[in-house]
Amino acid sequence: MTGKRMLGQSGIEVAPLALGGNVFDWTADEAASFAILDAFVDAGGMMIDTADVYSAWVPGHVGGESERLIGRWLKRDPAKRDKVVIATKVGFMAGLKPDTIGPACDASLERLGIDRIDLYYQHKDDESVPLADSLGAFDALRKAGKIREVGLSNFTADRVAAAIHACIENSLALPVALQPWYNMVERARFENDLQMIAANQGLAVFPYYSLANGFLTGKYRSKDDLGKSVRGTRNIGYVDSDRGKRVLAALDQVAAETGAALGTIALAWTMAQPTIAAPIASATSTEQLADLTAAMVLELTPAQIDLLDRASD
Repeated sequence: MTGKRMLGQSGIEVAPLALGGNVFDWTADEAASFAILDAFVDAGGMMIDTADVYSAWVPGHVGGESERLIGRWLKRDPAKRDKVVIATKVGFMAGLKPDTIGPACDASLERLGIDRIDLYYQHKDDESVPLADSLGAFDALRKAGKIREVGLSNFTADRVAAAIHACIENSLALPVALQPWYNMVERARFENDLQMIAANQGLAVFPYYSLANGFLTGKYRSKDDLGKSVRGTRNIGYVDSDRGKRVLAALDQVAAETGAALGTIALAWTMAQPTIAAPIASATSTEQLADLTAAMVLELTPAQIDLLDRASD
């Protein structure tokens, strides 16, 4: 397996792939989700990423469905708790006012059935709340033993810098992790000042949309393919773009050389990038998961990484 990565100075180590929990109790029912979680841990996976908003966008759901399912999985086999690192998030639905963060954390802990969240993210920046206030609430949770470490998700570089400054100025726990949008066909979203501040501050980066809505698996090669799933239409910009076509061609070439699936190769490329702790990817079946976890043992050659770099630039 590709070596474990450290979350900043936290002492927490994770395997180089994080399992996305957005599909749990949505496009993956309980039986499928339990099988995926079991297979992920059996393959050496450690980080499970969820959020209190998952999956409020589904008719009849209110948020917390993913956390509840993970909680049921852990209750079924409590020994699994020591094998996984649980990350969840707050702030997408109700913002980051201090008086909402504490109760939201308690609710997540109850749904997950655990006494401490390993990594707790501010899910998205809330500029209506001073960073010292929201991060102060996180610091209080950490001192109370309810969370272990702090992360930032969907923050710009300037706001990451402001958050770090607020922590230093107010003697608050510094963030150790960053969760941005990043994949081979949208490198510019992260490879800028955001990547630079992550490197300079030692932030462990857990990118989401690592497979570009499934585009990087090769599932969507033309407009005719977009109806293959509920998220297929999100890929219209990729299938029409020169970069998208170049990337798929390069992935096809590396697949021919390695025998690996395209999604496996795309994740292995992401794992090899500076500052990346683990890309986040989700699966709705154990068959899909096998392609994801295979990335943890796929060693791309420098020539293959260079080919993919040039195709995706």
